[in-house]
Amino acid sequence: MLPGYGQVQLERHNGAMLFAIVEVFSIGMARKAAMDLHEAKRSRTDSTVATFQLDANGRAIIDPATGLPRPATFSFGRFDDARIAARRTHYEDWIAAIIFNHLFAGADAYVAANLWDFKGNVDVAATPRSARVMARVTLP
Repeated sequence: MLPGYGQVQLERHNGAMLFAIVEVFSIGMARKAAMDLHEAKRSRTDSTVATFQLDANGRAIIDPATGLPRPATFSFGRFDDARIAARRTHYEDWIAAIIFNHLFAGADAYVAANLWDFKGNVDVAATPRSARVMARVTLP
């Protein structure tokens, strides 16, 4: 089921294009939200060195085993549980947008298919002094 396919079959190209654009945009944003969520989960326990151990002269103490300065304090990553939950919510919202677009496109195609001959059977005319509605009904 592709959003917009039913509209194309009924020659409603503007509606089809709208549903297709919304679908592509929603899929792209859902993919981006999924990547952001993955990054947040992966970086949950990351930390960065904030300060290094210093000697009496104010120079960094070098670790003889690694040849690198010895860290003194760390700052933890920016992805705590609340931020991961927010990223998960963003992802779920885009999945809901995709589902809504499918349902709405299907409903629109269903209504359009049932009303495809409406213009041929109903006529509305307006004059400066009155309005007229005519309907043609075929009885079996």
